[in-house]
Amino acid sequence: MSGLGLSVRGLRKAFGTKVVLDGVDLDVPPNSSLVVLGGSGSGKSVMLKCILGLIPPDAGQIIIGGQDLARVSRRERRALLDRIGMLFQQGALFDSLPVWENVCFKLLAQKRITRRAARDRAAEVLAQVGLAASVGDLWPAELSGGMQKRVALARAIAAQPDIIFFDEPTTGLDPIMGAVIDGLIVDCVQRLGATAVSITHDMASARRIGQQAAMIHQGRIVWTGPAATLGNTGNAMVDQFARGEREGPIQMELRR
Repeated sequence: MSGLGLSVRGLRKAFGTKVVLDGVDLDVPPNSSLVVLGGSGSGKSVMLKCILGLIPPDAGQIIIGGQDLARVSRRERRALLDRIGMLFQQGALFDSLPVWENVCFKLLAQKRITRRAARDRAAEVLAQVGLAASVGDLWPAELSGGMQKRVALARAIAAQPDIIFFDEPTTGLDPIMGAVIDGLIVDCVQRLGATAVSITHDMASARRIGQQAAMIHQGRIVWTGPAATLGNTGNAMVDQFARGEREGPIQMELRR
């Protein structure tokens, strides 16, 4: 299995008079890991939702595996999106389903696996994120925040996707658990040979999981480069954000 490449060209999205994406251009080669940085309201999540087809862009191209999503048939589009995994910011586990059904939800919904086989598959994937098979019989409400995040990661990789999106993977976790989750993400992505795209404002996490980084500001990509250089890129805007400095070219807007 090999990762899918992703390209975004001229992506635009506005809500009324509020322009959120103002011509985003982005390239993610197959089998690479990119982190997208940006402050609250910078357009990170809207960009991700456009790529996933959750909201329609106003203009631009989204190209996955060399295919423009706007130009393929509905069946081809569905086939491409089926090769994508997603780790949501708050986990987004289904409270009414036990953990094993959460993990294999996509496989079960698409009738790609029997319920008996799903239990075995869930145990296998839970082991990959450091959880015992017995966790599969628990309910999401019985899990700690770190365990919920691990289960959400297991669900994201259960169908062996070619590209995985991570939305703020360390939000709500203490620094040690955040580092554990980042390590699991790196291990799982490498094991699958997948392409990874993460959006985050956590600099430590960005350096751990990203090979490359890009920063979005006011709806545009303003910088791309190695994630290891964050904080010392020579770009005043990126370095201010990475260092968490109050003074610099990025100023908080006051709402009146």
